[in-house]
Amino acid sequence: MNKQEYTITVYTENQIGLLNRIAIIFSRRKINVESLNVSPSESEGIHRFTIVIDEFEEVVRKLCRQIEKQVDVLKAYYNTTDEIVWQEMALFKVSTDEIAEKVKVERLLREYGARAVVIRKDYTVFETTGHREEIDRLTKALEPYGLIEFVRSARVAIIKASNGFHEKLKEFEQTEPGEELIENEFLDKQDEVFTM
Repeated sequence: MNKQEYTITVYTENQIGLLNRIAIIFSRRKINVESLNVSPSESEGIHRFTIVIDEFEEVVRKLCRQIEKQVDVLKAYYNTTDEIVWQEMALFKVSTDEIAEKVKVERLLREYGARAVVIRKDYTVFETTGHREEIDRLTKALEPYGLIEFVRSARVAIIKASNGFHEKLKEFEQTEPGEELIENEFLDKQDEVFTM
């Protein structure tokens, strides 16, 4: 059984220090994070972490369980690339002279769906979205034409089989408290009696 790429999606409350606590879970296990994106989700007050790693499924399953133990984490999922729709965004800064002189570069950018976002005398900035392999190919193709600067965003992903986290929140609100919660409430009441 080989390692493969997994996308971990974590729904959390927006609390200071949570990113650090989640990062520590990966560093303790010596797992390299390929990509990390944090953004608001479709549910107000809930944030979404999208983390990409190459690992064995059993390790990823344990990681998700460990992440869910964090106080501010609501739920963690993991998916293979076949189970998600995903994209990355990239910006390329190239010499405007090279673009103006060489029609081939313009054709190349059109082929990859890139569009100009800034055009100045000394440089032009192009933006494109796609999978990592597509962006890598465009980067290599632009290198001979004076690629000045390049930056790529982290992965953004949507789970194909998901109805959205707001539906999961409704389910959580409708479920009865578990035995563990009832036991904790009982212990809290006992503590109140002892402290009176």
